[in-house]
Amino acid sequence: MSQAMILIVDDEPGVRELLSDALGMSGYLTITAPDGVEALNLLLKQPVDLMLIDINMPKMDGFALLERHRKDGHQTPAIMLSARGDRNDITTGLKLGADDYVTKPFGLEELVLRVAAVLRRTMPAQQVDAVLQCGPITLDQGRHLVKYQDETIDLTQTEFRLLEELMLRAGFVVSKEALLRAVWDIDFESNTSVVDTYISYLRRKLHRDDYEGIRTIRGAGFQLMAK
Repeated sequence: MSQAMILIVDDEPGVRELLSDALGMSGYLTITAPDGVEALNLLLKQPVDLMLIDINMPKMDGFALLERHRKDGHQTPAIMLSARGDRNDITTGLKLGADDYVTKPFGLEELVLRVAAVLRRTMPAQQVDAVLQCGPITLDQGRHLVKYQDETIDLTQTEFRLLEELMLRAGFVVSKEALLRAVWDIDFESNTSVVDTYISYLRRKLHRDDYEGIRTIRGAGFQLMAK
């Protein structure tokens, strides 16, 4: 399955790098531009599946970029980023054809979830499937396949879903409550130990050699790391 390509347009190098890393760990491909002019030049050479566009940029701001892109006949989905949080910004962006709006500072986990939601709405389902990788573990969403290095690992449906949620947020701490909602559809307060039980199942199958990447963060949740 093809991986979604995302264009990140922001004049802050640190933000571009941060978003590239977070989206890359979630299985997406990324290209970046420091302003609207460079973004338009890139779009002539490289079609993308989604744009993350900062509003306040030199040369050509995010609104001008989106307006120009839409006038050229393109309907590439776009999420606008702004530090201002002004309701007028939101209205302007949506009128120009933005699909979502995120105010800085934002949580990376929330942003990745919003990216996934927009792609689900705008791309054929088979194109959204990605091959996720974290350290020695590879998870192919489309083929429902997990490998440790070159060895195929046999997982149950629930184990696969749990690992998938951890890999989509690799490097970030995922709360037990978030995993209960995503994997078991439990969205109420619960004292169940099912998450801990299935985490232990995954560790038995994936922790080997010197790799112990599924970590328990006491009082916070679980974290999947490459090493």
